[in-house]
Amino acid sequence: MGAERPGKGERTRRWARWREGIRGKPATELAYRIVVGVVGLVMLVVGIIAIPYPGPGIAICFVALTILATEFAWARRAHGWARRRVDPVVAWFATRGRWGRALGTVLTGVVLVGSLWVFGVLGWTASMLGFERDWLYSPIGLGG
Repeated sequence: MGAERPGKGERTRRWARWREGIRGKPATELAYRIVVGVVGLVMLVVGIIAIPYPGPGIAICFVALTILATEFAWARRAHGWARRRVDPVVAWFATRGRWGRALGTVLTGVVLVGSLWVFGVLGWTASMLGFERDWLYSPIGLGG
């Protein structure tokens, strides 16, 4: 057959040993921290941009903070702070009835369409489709 994969505990111990090996090499550790910082910050920016759109914007932010928290104390604090704020909102939203969730969905759609309008995506898309209407263009001059 094939070699069995190590369990989660063994993988964690291997990762910890590998990471400890890096700590003894200042240049390698600095490079590692820079890579973690850049990857985490890029993901955080993407997540923040994606928050108003349908999809996993908040989840991307949490994954980014988790990545950053492996190396940076400020990210551990930010992750805990965000978690304490988001969990009650999610719990409250889950207790709403069908109409409350429908209203939340409609409001999310309004934010989505509004941000697409402000960023010029609606006007640009409309111009590509030959549907020219002045009111579709961004009020701040972005896009098509």
